[in-house]
Amino acid sequence: MPITGDMLIGAAAVRGRETEFHAVNPATGERMEPAFGGGGEAEVNRACELAWAAFDSYRETSPDDRARFLETAAQKILDLGDELVERASAESGLPRARIEGERARTVGQLRLFAEALREGNWVEARFDTPLPERKPLPRADLRQRHIAVGPVAVFGASNFPLAFSVAGGDTASALAAGCPVVVKAHSAHPGTSELVGRAVQAAVKECGLPEGVFSMLFGSGSRIGTTLVAHPHIKSVGFTGSRRGGTALMEVAASRREPIPVYAEMSSINPFFVMPAALASRAEAIGKGFIASLAMGAGQFCTNPGLVLVVDGPGLDEFLTSATTALGATPAATMLTPGIHAAYSAGLEKLAANPKVTELGRGASCNGPHQCQAAVFVTDAESFLSDPSLEEENFGSSSLVIRCPDIAAMRRVAEHLEGQLTATVHMEEADTEEVRALLPTLERRAGRILVNGYPTGVEVGHAMVHGGPYPATSDSRTTSVGTLAIRRFLRPVCYQDLPQTLLPEALRDGNPLKLWRLVDGKLVDGKLSRD
Repeated sequence: MPITGDMLIGAAAVRGRETEFHAVNPATGERMEPAFGGGGEAEVNRACELAWAAFDSYRETSPDDRARFLETAAQKILDLGDELVERASAESGLPRARIEGERARTVGQLRLFAEALREGNWVEARFDTPLPERKPLPRADLRQRHIAVGPVAVFGASNFPLAFSVAGGDTASALAAGCPVVVKAHSAHPGTSELVGRAVQAAVKECGLPEGVFSMLFGSGSRIGTTLVAHPHIKSVGFTGSRRGGTALMEVAASRREPIPVYAEMSSINPFFVMPAALASRAEAIGKGFIASLAMGAGQFCTNPGLVLVVDGPGLDEFLTSATTALGATPAATMLTPGIHAAYSAGLEKLAANPKVTELGRGASCNGPHQCQAAVFVTDAESFLSDPSLEEENFGSSSLVIRCPDIAAMRRVAEHLEGQLTATVHMEEADTEEVRALLPTLERRAGRILVNGYPTGVEVGHAMVHGGPYPATSDSRTTSVGTLAIRRFLRPVCYQDLPQTLLPEALRDGNPLKLWRLVDGKLVDGKLSRD
């Protein structure tokens, strides 16, 4: 499939005339062809008008029809074959195996939401049966379901050119909910975005859906993104990126005549707690595992362990030695963009110049442009608590070890931390009571708590939470990964005393869709019984 540099607005390919930009191969620094045309207000308006025109009919398509659409999109992405893998690898600097794994995750997400649609629990059908004889007042026939909120703006992420981009989790969950999607593709991987966008566009056509169900826009800088979020037809936003970018979009959304929610995944340093008994019994293994997690993908994962808390005592020196040795054997890796590399290098310089910080070690030297040299630094609990700059995320393979004099100091640091995506605890049975005391703090601070594991790697499933309190995300009640992500793009509607002919199928007598239903407070399995 040829890459043209065009935007995809409904069924059309449209050349943007506002700006022109090229992808850059971060491994070589070379500019890639073709040139991509960025759009402006006119293109945003056209995409949003088409999305709004498609909304009412698309949201009432059957769950099975939407499931087939997602499955068709998944297959068309797979059908792109090596062309997609090679372009994504060239635009991101990520190895082929990583791109193939991410493609599998992207396809898997689409298929998982198809399964969730057919299962039907997302509807959350509820019934309060009428009580006409109730005194002093009768009760009406009340029925509730969840419907799509409206067209959703999705922003592609730099660090996941497939799984968090054009057909990634935000897009998959919004389309599953019944929301048309307008994607702002990331300028770091526009060729990859166009290939995937054309696959989704083709799936829309093949499934006979309104063309406005999907559009994809290009544009460098922030103008097109803020214009998109400000558009009155956009009713929700999915974003993965920096805290600065996410909060800027939140401000735009809040200042609209009709404020809308922005579901932004932003900043997290993912604290990694090594409890005393675990440190004393397996310090070497934990040190090696920590560095392996830190260096994965040049540290460009939002769950990268950027902060380690340990208590001074037996095993600490062994842990630091093990980590230093593993770090020294870690090869430099190409970062996603020249800009990300520049920001990472500046962050390392800032940490190295801080008098409260000691450098523990660095990885192997760089041998190419835009490479990440892994680094670990050490400070103490009091210094960390007194210096807000030490809590800043440095996106890449950089981490700070905090030496705590005792468990009480470790808990003070934990209470001090901002919201996080993850919190990891390495423990032994002897650490149980200390962890029990720490757990309430971690529950308040993080969306996912791990024991004796490593935070990098996010399972796409039903129980996963990839979210957390601000600034990890803009709304701690939500997740951007897993089937629960669909809830971000749904809202409840109650129907009072509607005749059967006007009720949506999900709420009709006889339960034609065979859904689980909550009837007068009791859960009823629609596949086994009828109400």
